[in-house]
Amino acid sequence: MNSVWIFNKNNSSYSGGVFSELTKAENWILENKLSGMLTKYPLDQGVWDWACKNNMHNLKAEKVAEKGSNPVFIGGFTTASQEHYHYENGQRK
Repeated sequence: MNSVWIFNKNNSSYSGGVFSELTKAENWILENKLSGMLTKYPLDQGVWDWACKNNMHNLKAEKVAEKGSNPVFIGGFTTASQEHYHYENGQRK
C-alpha cells in the first residue's frame, strides 16, 4: 500500500476516517450519509514532497523555493492534483 484515503467532513479541521481502499471509504460515507471530501494521500511522505517530486504543486519555480522553506506552508499543504471526491449526504458529486 502506498496511499490512504482520508475523509474530512465539510468545514472541519479534523479527519473522520482513514481507509486503505476507495470502496471501503465510500461504503462508510454512504452508510453514514456524510458530506465532505475524500482525498488520496501518499504514505511515508508529506504532500509537499510528493507534489514537488511529481510536479503537482502548480507553483512557479521562485515560489517553490520560497514556500519550500516555510514550515507553516509545508505542514498544511494540499493540492487539487491529489485524487479527491466530494460527497453530499453520502452521495458522490
